[in-house]
Amino acid sequence: MASIETLLTTADLPDSPTPRLDAELLLAAALGKPRSYLRTWPEREPDAEQLARFDEYLARRRCGEPVAYVLGHQGFWSLELEVASHTLIPRPDTELLVESALELLPATKLAALDLGTGTGAIALALACERPAWRLTGVDRVAEAVALAERNRQRLQLGNAGFLQSHWFDALAGQRYGLILSNPPYIRADDRHLGEGDVRFEPSSALVSGADGLDDIRLIIAQAPTYLDNDGWLLLEHGFDQAEQVRALLAAAGFNEVHSRRDLAGHERISLGRFKHG
Repeated sequence: MASIETLLTTADLPDSPTPRLDAELLLAAALGKPRSYLRTWPEREPDAEQLARFDEYLARRRCGEPVAYVLGHQGFWSLELEVASHTLIPRPDTELLVESALELLPATKLAALDLGTGTGAIALALACERPAWRLTGVDRVAEAVALAERNRQRLQLGNAGFLQSHWFDALAGQRYGLILSNPPYIRADDRHLGEGDVRFEPSSALVSGADGLDDIRLIIAQAPTYLDNDGWLLLEHGFDQAEQVRALLAAAGFNEVHSRRDLAGHERISLGRFKHG
């Protein structure tokens, strides 16, 4: 039998940008232990069943499957969320949407909408931070809605709910003080779609027309109908799309239009406020 340290040292993940981290996450999951256990007991030898599970996880990762899909969960904000192959894997960049919403709006009563909710990450993070807010998350994929609801139930967040809708289609007559979305925004011909983890993620959650802005255009055009007076729309987009998204927001009548940068210094989200009448 091999020790924990030997297994980590010899784990063969040549195509991963983070092979040691991946190996630690996969081995910890195979052992049913936290990663700290690996550092505390590097000389311990997993049993045959644990080794077989680790080998299976490594084989899936070698084929390019994202670690989050292999393990079935992913951290986002302060939450641990169930993920599956019919949803986008929550990414740290998207936490900027959560941060911005918390900075812009008070903790008092508010109705907020998360469009294309996927795992429910954005809605659930905000529901956790703002107990007085009522969060609604929508997704056109029924399996995603069911997954988000499972995450809500496990986190015991009573101020969030999820329903199936293609953007605003099932929301007639509803109004919100805040609408957020991490919509598809990748160009259909983007070469990166054939590389790395995104090969395994649903293209419907990634691709949005020839220039990547089809869904953003639709959301911006329809959002005023569903926003309260002085309500905010916050959108994540590609690192090189901020100028175009700001122009779309301004053309649709939004005020206070600006963008915010992610930790890498890219303009990652754009936002605007809509005043009726």
